[in-house]
Formats: sequence, C-alpha cells, structure tokens
Amino acid sequence: MLRYLLKRIGYILLSLYFIVTITFILMKVAPGGPFASERRLPPKLEEQMNAAYGLNDPIHVQYFDYLLRVVKWDFGPSFKYVGQSVNDIINRSFPYSAILGLESILLALSVGIFLGVVAALYHNRFPDYTAMVIAVLGISVPSFVLAAVLQYVFAFKLQLLPIAKFDSFAHSILPAVALAATPLAFIARLMRSSMLEVLNSDYIKTAKAKGLSQRVTIYRHGIRNAILPVISYMGPLVVAILTGSFIIETIFAIPGIGREFVTSVTNRDYTVIMGTTVFYSVLFLFSILIVDIIYSLVDPRIKLTEKEGDR
Repeated sequence: MLRYLLKRIGYILLSLYFIVTITFILMKVAPGGPFASERRLPPKLEEQMNAAYGLNDPIHVQYFDYLLRVVKWDFGPSFKYVGQSVNDIINRSFPYSAILGLESILLALSVGIFLGVVAALYHNRFPDYTAMVIAVLGISVPSFVLAAVLQYVFAFKLQLLPIAKFDSFAHSILPAVALAATPLAFIARLMRSSMLEVLNSDYIKTAKAKGLSQRVTIYRHGIRNAILPVISYMGPLVVAILTGSFIIETIFAIPGIGREFVTSVTNRDYTVIMGTTVFYSVLFLFSILIVDIIYSLVDPRIKLTEKEGDR
C-alpha cells in the first residue's frame, strides 16, 4: 500500500512537471505580452514593466525561476492586479468554487444514482423512460444554455431564486443545477446499465432464492456492486465540474477561480493563467488518486499493491 502510494505520488509530480513546462512554453509562444493589450501604455513604460517583472530575462532563466516558485507554491505577482499575488487570488476565489463544486458533485451523485436505480428497477416501464429522457436532456443541453434557461424561468419570470452573485445558499442553487446536469445524466445512464447487469447476475438470483427480501437484495447486494463504475467516474466528474465552472461562474457572476481564469485569459495575465492551471492540475491528479483509494475500500477484492498499480 505504501509503495503504491509513493509510486503514484511520483507519477503525479512527474505529470505536474510536464504540465508546468508545457503551460510555460504556451504562454511564451503566445503572441503579444501581458502589457501589450494596454494601448495607452507608452513603449518606455512597457519596457520598464517587462524589466520589473523579469520578462526581459532569458527564457531559461524565467523557466527555472518559475519552476522554483512552483516548488515553493508561490505563483508570483499578478500582472493586472496591482499589489496582489496569484496565491492571493486563488485563496480569495477558491472557496466559492469549492462550495459550488461540492454542491454540484453531491447533486449529480445523489440524483444520478437515484434515477439510475429507479430506471433499472422499472426497466422498460414509465419510470425508466422518464429517467432516460432526463438523462438525454442533461447530456444534450449545454450547461451555458441550461444556465440561461434557469435564470429566465426561476429568477426572471418566477422570481423564486437570485439571478446572479453568491451571497447565500439560495444564490448557489441555479449554478449548481446547471453545473451538475451533464455529469448527473452520465451517472444516471451508467448506474442504470450497471444495475441491470447486477440484477441479472447469479448471486442476486441466489439471494432471492434464499428468501431475502427485495429491499435487502437491492440495497445490500445490488447497489453496492452496481455503484463501482460510478466511483470510477468520480475522477472525470471532478474534472467536468471544475472545467464547467469556468463558464457557469462567469454567467452567474460568481467570484470563483473559474471566473478568475477566464478574466486572466482576457487580460493576458500570464501568471494567473499558469498558477490556476497548475492548481487545477493538482486537484485533478490527487482526485484520481483518492478515487482509486475509495474504489479499493468499497470493493475489498481490489488491492492497492504495486502489482495492481503496474497494470
């Protein structure tokens, strides 16, 4: 177990190195510069700004300086927000994204699993058709379209929920629903197919033959095994939630890290772009590791050994 974890952490660090390197290269080969978009900035002042931020140093010097800062978890100053570092921006905005992300993940998992189980138990009947229609709509409708529809119906027309901002729990309902819709649909379809396979397995038939009630058979033996593919999907689920927040946070004016990333791209704030990219990569890579550990805890047949990790 310990050797497996150390090996996986080593792979994570190697992946982060390549991510940092590729992101740095992309920022350097991009046309223009962080101060080039300021039309009123005199050339001499722009040159002074480049010198102050070390942008006139040789590329290899800038690269190793940035690697050293990343190791220290210091992403440097923002080019656009005077007196603020990238770490300050992440620390300020990430709690909003974390709250929205957790709500979306819980909503996607709970409703998606429920719809999948209901669809499997009532296969080829009305509840099954209803659940699959919801799943198809969730997959087909883009999150930004759903967000606009939710704002129009529940905020503008019915005036039941706030249309934007993030000052209370009520402000998080619409963006959480818009963000969770697509992964919820995937989970529902995944859970339905997995549950159907489990219900037709031999050990479920044996449990029924022994006289176990349908409730015990389904909840103790059926769902526990059918949920394993959903657990495997949690890694991509975290990615879907994080990347989806870029658009949703902008639409709902949520001051989260996704909105900061979009703003940094518009402003050519290279340090914020690189810092948030590395931060998201760390979350993604460690979420996959955590999912693997959870998978082994749910299914005792899977062991986290070096041999299993090499497969």
